[in-house]
Amino acid sequence: MMSILEYNEVDWAAFREALGDVPSFDNPRLLRAKSRDFFWYSPILARKLDGCIADLVVRPRTQEELVRALKLAYSSRVPVTLRGRGSGNYGQAVPLEGGLVIEMTKLDQIFEIGEDFVRVEAGCNMHSLNEALRAEGKELPIFSSTHRIATIGGFIGGGSGGIGSIEHGMLRDRGNIIQITALSLEAEPVRHEFTGDGVNLLHHAWGINGVITELTLKTVPKCDWINCIASFPTYRAAFEAGLALGHRRDLRRKLVCTVDAGFTRYFEKLKGRIGARHHLLLSLIDRQDVPAFDALVRQCGGTTDLCLDEQAMAAEGLPHVFEFSFNHTTLQVLNVEKSATYLQVRVPAPIDVTRVDAVREILGSEVLMHHEFVRLNDALVAIDLPVIFYTTDERLYQIMQIYEDHGLPVSDPHTFIIEGGGMKNADYQRLACKKRLDPLGLLNPGKSKEWPRVKDMDPQSIEALQVGTRSDETEDERER
Repeated sequence: MMSILEYNEVDWAAFREALGDVPSFDNPRLLRAKSRDFFWYSPILARKLDGCIADLVVRPRTQEELVRALKLAYSSRVPVTLRGRGSGNYGQAVPLEGGLVIEMTKLDQIFEIGEDFVRVEAGCNMHSLNEALRAEGKELPIFSSTHRIATIGGFIGGGSGGIGSIEHGMLRDRGNIIQITALSLEAEPVRHEFTGDGVNLLHHAWGINGVITELTLKTVPKCDWINCIASFPTYRAAFEAGLALGHRRDLRRKLVCTVDAGFTRYFEKLKGRIGARHHLLLSLIDRQDVPAFDALVRQCGGTTDLCLDEQAMAAEGLPHVFEFSFNHTTLQVLNVEKSATYLQVRVPAPIDVTRVDAVREILGSEVLMHHEFVRLNDALVAIDLPVIFYTTDERLYQIMQIYEDHGLPVSDPHTFIIEGGGMKNADYQRLACKKRLDPLGLLNPGKSKEWPRVKDMDPQSIEALQVGTRSDETEDERER
């Protein structure tokens, strides 16, 4: 891949020596593994990104070691890409121009659990964090379907919503992220703290404009969540049940997801629990609200097939219901059908099911419908993550246009450019932040198409370009 910047030739042996005892790795197999994320969900990204490989991976154990690596990267003028466990889908953690990959997984301390917040290092595993919170009677309001492997910093830096967004909105909504602490990439890295709306300069910015080291996040009282699956004779009935449940704010639910009957053949671990060719509603419901959930299902013409708590699921060898939701739904198909891929589509508020019906009628078995109900700007919307049985790039983009023509905006997951997916326009405030914290443009280069145009401007001039633009059109559909 062509470089957009002039980097120094680097003596990597000397670089490693200068790192001292900071763990570093240059084994070719490990370099390749740590230069990838789940971009292979997309056949387009698989072609474009497969050959992008770092020159060196470092895994700092302390923030002092992190600072040492950053200082050396700055003085050597090498690209730096941050990563957690690489569970993103868009190439966010792929080093387009080689250089240094910094894996943050050893920076995993939980500093403080307060009354309604937690302060934690960016490399902390999300599942471990939630377990520690639940021991204190709390939980994360929003987490990703990949939480067993993903880091909290990767989720905040690359995701935008997930399990819990039906109750708590998107991560960017005020109060979900209380504070982000980040280091600049300069000769002497400087610690910066972002609060209020300022957190969104770093959130969902893919690590292009600062090195996230610590996070303070909202917590909520834990619930006794019950894994629920209901079946319906038609997809419309399942969808309407999901819509009704999404509107029931008197019920505590962490997940509201509908999937086409075509998925059931791929849900191997649920065989014997769900009927073949049945359309499904998957949900996490607080124990005391399960009777109301069952009544709603019956009113919508469905049947509750499974209602088990976490301990019962584990005893029967069943995975959490959320492992069949969001992009884990796609993964279940990809485990069998290597040609499958997906899209990200929004059914805007107020939700009109006839638009879904119309697209379903046109596309038929070429597409499997899958909707996640979430709150976006405090309105109920459905995010469609349909599985597409890929044939050609041309056909994939024709399908996107069919959705658009029916008033269902597409957030293209087949691009690694931050302005090319859901965020249709450049966010000049973020780019101004990048200029302040990453003056040489070394952080995750190649991910912003607008940065080369503004990189020589001062931050104030970059911010002035924000007037008259919208940078947040549909980015909130992206989930890790």
